[in-house]
Amino acid sequence: MTVEATEPSLVTAAVLIIGNEILSGRTQDTNLAYLARKLNEYGIQIRQARVVPDIERDIVEAVNALRDRHDYVFTTGGIGPTHDDITADSIAAAFGVDLVVSPEIAALLERRPAPPEIMASRMRMARIPRGAGLIANPLGPPGFHLGNVYVMAGIPRVMQQMIDSLAGKLRRGATMRSRSVTAFLPESQVARRLGQIQQELPQVDIGSYPFQRDNRYGTTLVMRGSDDAALDAALGAVSRMIVELGGEPLDVQAG
Repeated sequence: MTVEATEPSLVTAAVLIIGNEILSGRTQDTNLAYLARKLNEYGIQIRQARVVPDIERDIVEAVNALRDRHDYVFTTGGIGPTHDDITADSIAAAFGVDLVVSPEIAALLERRPAPPEIMASRMRMARIPRGAGLIANPLGPPGFHLGNVYVMAGIPRVMQQMIDSLAGKLRRGATMRSRSVTAFLPESQVARRLGQIQQELPQVDIGSYPFQRDNRYGTTLVMRGSDDAALDAALGAVSRMIVELGGEPLDVQAG
């Protein structure tokens, strides 16, 4: 019996960035870009991202909306020792469970001696929703996951360690790849023909990104998808379009 190979299905994710400091502009988020790249390596595609303040009602509402629509939700921020670190409380409320102290996290925190009031603050990081599993973190207290929601730190280097530890532990789908080409043609000049190519190749996402360089207008055209043959067909069609419109395909890249 011959079994035909099938293309991996799409596995989607949403990212929920939690923190007043992000919304105020005091802190610039860099976690989303890292997550997009890393999750694509894992065969998971981010389809939505939200930023919410440190308000339990808002976090609960966002978590419940996103976890119903996507295979995974990854949150960053709000799992530290201070009063406004309420992500654990909010995830527990979203799932309708209570908070418990993780013995593993508590033991890790107790390895560093501290006065009672400081240790009490640290122990806030040992609280996880009942039934949650842990996300490894070589730099400090673990994150946790419950259902399809994965809760990680907001500090970029810590979050990166946490998401890296999930390699091979998540359901894998199609990995998105890309082709790109640049031309000194204004976006308005390629718009109609580009729309036609998109209709002919719906399995490829085609985007146009205008720029101005050396007092000339140009456009970088990017094609993304999971099928290499379709991507190559799209790149060929776009390159021919550029030539027919009087331009020159430049900086052709595949990724």
